[in-house]
Amino acid sequence: MVNIENSAQGRTGPIRFILDDELIELYDVDPTRTVLQFLREDLCRTGTKEGCAEGDCGACTVALIELSPGRDQLRVRAINSCIHFLPALDGKELVTVESLVNGDGELHPVQQAIVNTHGSQCGFCTPGFVISLFALYKNNPDPTRREIDEALAGNLCRCTGYLPIIEAAQTMYQLPTGVNWLAQSCADDPADTRRIERLKSIQRDSLLKVGRDGRYFFAPVNLDELVSLRQQYPDASLLAGGTDIGLWVTKLQRRPAHLIYTGRVPELLQTRITDDHIEIGAAVPMTEAAELITAHYPDLTQLFTRFASPPVRNVATLGGNIANGSPIGDSMPPLMVLDARIVLQGSGGQREVSLEDFYLDYMVTALKDDELLVSVKIPLPDDASQLRCYKVAKRFDQDISALCMAFKAHIDDGVLTSIRIAGGGLAAIPKRAVQCEAAMTGQPWNAATIKAGMQALGKDFEPIDDLRASAAYRLKCAQNLVQRFHLETTEDKDYSVYAYGR
Repeated sequence: MVNIENSAQGRTGPIRFILDDELIELYDVDPTRTVLQFLREDLCRTGTKEGCAEGDCGACTVALIELSPGRDQLRVRAINSCIHFLPALDGKELVTVESLVNGDGELHPVQQAIVNTHGSQCGFCTPGFVISLFALYKNNPDPTRREIDEALAGNLCRCTGYLPIIEAAQTMYQLPTGVNWLAQSCADDPADTRRIERLKSIQRDSLLKVGRDGRYFFAPVNLDELVSLRQQYPDASLLAGGTDIGLWVTKLQRRPAHLIYTGRVPELLQTRITDDHIEIGAAVPMTEAAELITAHYPDLTQLFTRFASPPVRNVATLGGNIANGSPIGDSMPPLMVLDARIVLQGSGGQREVSLEDFYLDYMVTALKDDELLVSVKIPLPDDASQLRCYKVAKRFDQDISALCMAFKAHIDDGVLTSIRIAGGGLAAIPKRAVQCEAAMTGQPWNAATIKAGMQALGKDFEPIDDLRASAAYRLKCAQNLVQRFHLETTEDKDYSVYAYGR
């Protein structure tokens, strides 16, 4: 067991996690110290690099091995260490590029494949690529080219380009694996059971409190404890995946007074399907949330494929994307047209709010001071409806939307009997296009109706000019997307993300 102590006074914690089969215990940790800082500055593990410090470039990618919600399986996930706070490692196993080499110095098949295919030049991005490929290697024994592309969507290279790295991904399964569990392509060997038991031994059933200099990281283990902490520390920031708060620290140099972590609260990690809706806990990672949503709404697959990147989706949460209140959060427009509702809880109990009523002004929501988001309820699909969602951004992968629009319509015998339209990036809040909807509802589903809807859209939205797009561009795109929705629902065409891009 390795003990790393920063102070002998006022000890809290410890954080417990596994690295290279050793138990690490950390006391008195700054609640916003990042995993990247810990690796490079405390352990001198300099294989993991800092590039952008905002979760965009992938040079800092590491992997987490953690227990599934049922604690009977392992999940291996690539994450961005530059915006992941160190206390959030509690109860997990950390894998870095150095972890992959056998004790006798033998390279992992992923590393050897990169060498064999000349997939590295300056080498700065290579450790991140290796870890993203490692996560793919552990989770998918026979990936398609599309699955390889998607696994690497969070990593950027400026030297070799991507073809040698893709070739490495295609050949890494053909190389010898040795006896190292990390080098096994499927987690079904005895070491898997040993790892599960090891991780079970460091799970906690009581509150984690760790910090220093009067600033603390709290990790409650049930909803009542979370609500109580929310009341006790009104100046604390709720932390889910940290993909937004991480940038407060790395880019804005902000230091939140306290952090309350939602990732250990079982009530927020649950998903369920009832007779009429899907319910997703607010702390469920976007990776799982997207899989559940797209299983019922496959027309949203394109949107969630372009939602950030795998390392971001592996920690970001659907609840965090909604509660953040940003007008350019990609999940809100489709959830609004699906008539999603959110469950909020505070000291006065629980209440439900329609998502379209949740946003009041720029970054202002209907949350009361002591409330938090518990879950999202999404109605099950109606087979008679047409659903589409379009994201417009400068890059295909790993980019923030200039605008995002969603449409859900019922068309009966050539007449638009009902339609719901919502947009993000077109106003101070994500919102419904009610005047556009009214102009088209009950009308023939033809070019004249679309023209009237496009004109009415200008009354619904007043876009802003910023670095991502001008107001005029945003409005014109939004109007054109109304026309695109009409074309896609009247012509027998199947537009795919792989019909263009990549």
